[in-house]
Amino acid sequence: MNYSRQRADPRQHLVGISFVFLLHVLVVYVLVTGLGKKVIDVIRAPIDTRVIEEIKKPPPPQEMLPPPPKLEAPPPPYVPPPEVQIAAPPPVQAVITATPTPPPAATTITPMAPAAPPAPRAGPVSAAAHCSKMAPPEAPGLDFAGKISLTMRAMIRGNKLVQADLVAGSLTGATDRKTQRLLVNAVTSAMLAYTCSGDNIVVEQQFDFSY
Repeated sequence: MNYSRQRADPRQHLVGISFVFLLHVLVVYVLVTGLGKKVIDVIRAPIDTRVIEEIKKPPPPQEMLPPPPKLEAPPPPYVPPPEVQIAAPPPVQAVITATPTPPPAATTITPMAPAAPPAPRAGPVSAAAHCSKMAPPEAPGLDFAGKISLTMRAMIRGNKLVQADLVAGSLTGATDRKTQRLLVNAVTSAMLAYTCSGDNIVVEQQFDFSY
């Protein structure tokens, strides 16, 4: 194999020259179309610059000064009193004038008049003299045989009989208390139902009935 001939082959040189030429053409194209400018702008991007301020230290605390001392005025100098004694004026005596006190007025005590004696109370009168309607008593249903006689006394006050009381009586045959009470109640109710006229008049009425 002939190496000298292989090195002197002009076709290999032509290929190298063509590659270099195409490389230059590509570079020129890039510069013409502006791609190179973009690359340069990226490289020339603005640099952000900041000023860092110095941290200020806080001011030192203010020193509290003590208050100024109070200066008191010195006491006045002692001045001894003069030795000359001045006589004090005599005390003024108050003149007391005695005013005579008039004697107290005589108190006249008038004796009170004695109270009028109460009017004498009229004696009892018959109820028929002042009562126009006198219904007989209703005899209670009692199972006994006897004779009853009762005297009742009452007061007419304001045209009405009030306060009827038993003053005398005889209940023959009525020995038990219940029978006696029923008879007295029947007579009392009948008398208080009388129709009367007058005021402060004492009347009496006697009731007689038998069983």
